[in-house]
Amino acid sequence: MSRLAVTEKIIATKVVRGLKWADVAERVGQSKEWVTAACLGQMTLNAEQADVLAEIFGLSSEEKRWLMVVPYKGSLPTAVPTDPLIYRFYELVSVYGSTFKELIHEEFGDGIMSAIDFRMNLTREADPKGDRVSIVMSGKFLPYKTY
Repeated sequence: MSRLAVTEKIIATKVVRGLKWADVAERVGQSKEWVTAACLGQMTLNAEQADVLAEIFGLSSEEKRWLMVVPYKGSLPTAVPTDPLIYRFYELVSVYGSTFKELIHEEFGDGIMSAIDFRMNLTREADPKGDRVSIVMSGKFLPYKTY
């Protein structure tokens, strides 16, 4: 048994049962973005959250315990993603990463945007020319310290 095996079981059960991440998240009581990341093996759940997912996905007590283990974060199988949708995020960072960096440093100073103290909201925007994906990311600014 491994965390990857639990993730694969969760995905398979979701497909077979026709579940939606938003519905799973509502039962867990957290955002769809965070719960999806947790179900895909990128976040650590507490016992209560793991109990809910175990019920939804029919997980054993051993599988449920894997949901509470701190995962190895960063699950892409290759350095440069090959999945077209994920590759576009890689492309976005390749093209606009230096712009993000420059503008964040100009506005906040020398530091980083936290991926730990972080929120994300993904929504659909209707557009007559074709619907748009809106992703709002909000991370706490962490300044570099001198010592």
